[in-house]
Amino acid sequence: MNSVWNGAGRRIHLQEVGTRDGLQAEDVFVPTEDKIALVDALSEAGLAKIEVTAFVSPKAIPALRDAEQVLREIRRAPGVIYSALVPNVRGAERAIESRADELNLVMSASESHNLSNLRMTREQSFAGLAEVARAARGAGVRVNISLSCSFGCPMEGEVPLSTVLDWCGRYVEELGAEGVTLCDTTGMAFPTHVAGLTRAFRDRWPGTELTLHFHNTRGMALSNVLASIDAGADRFDASFGGIGGCPYAPGASGNACTEEIAHALDLMGYDTGIDLPRLIAAAARLPGLIGHDIPSQIVKAGRRLDLHPRPGDFEEIRARALGR
Repeated sequence: MNSVWNGAGRRIHLQEVGTRDGLQAEDVFVPTEDKIALVDALSEAGLAKIEVTAFVSPKAIPALRDAEQVLREIRRAPGVIYSALVPNVRGAERAIESRADELNLVMSASESHNLSNLRMTREQSFAGLAEVARAARGAGVRVNISLSCSFGCPMEGEVPLSTVLDWCGRYVEELGAEGVTLCDTTGMAFPTHVAGLTRAFRDRWPGTELTLHFHNTRGMALSNVLASIDAGADRFDASFGGIGGCPYAPGASGNACTEEIAHALDLMGYDTGIDLPRLIAAAARLPGLIGHDIPSQIVKAGRRLDLHPRPGDFEEIRARALGR
């Protein structure tokens, strides 16, 4: 396996969650036509998968009340998977009718977080999501399960590796989920931790699509991505502009930033398939739409070799330095 410091052309799939995970956390409603334009721009930028929206109650998340229209009216690029988060069978039916390629189901590895976030025990969540998985199978739509707090719970602390793997096993082996996303919901993961869980998952289910979903709450998102790659991972969720977050980490920064991850991986020789200027341009639209600055350092500072003009009196300075 290649070292993380030399990608040698190895393919890494970046999956965008900002139009769902990011926009749902905003107080403003981004107009429907602007959401569609953002998804189209992300498609053109080469993302492997885009979590377009969530089919949830408009009362619960009014920012995504236009889910059907957005998913139906985007321009679909060949090879891109268009996913939607669904909490229940009704949400699944709406997503399937709107032509979602994949349903993303969510529960937590932590009982406390599941009760606080979803108002259900983990067993109750599993029973409900089993119905969703059956509906998806009947419609020929693939299923991914996102397991929150896989790397720690803000209320319970450490979540045992065995607990995480047991829940993964129930979704993969009992429900036939095609993919699993291990989520660092409040930024508690660290490199050796993620490497160990990645290897354990890969050893047990080598044929199941594994995604890692990191937050940059404590500034370790990129280092966690690199550690995961070295342990065999090749798929990562990220959010353009670095938008998004979690109500159980007040004041914390959001998701791993798509353009920051793509920029770093490209410099190290990995093949991300990303058109970075297009991705940066998409992220640069966000402040005008959501009404505030975004965490992205790449939008602010540019790429490593984006050069700046010399001072206007540079030639005079050089002449003086050379004694002319």
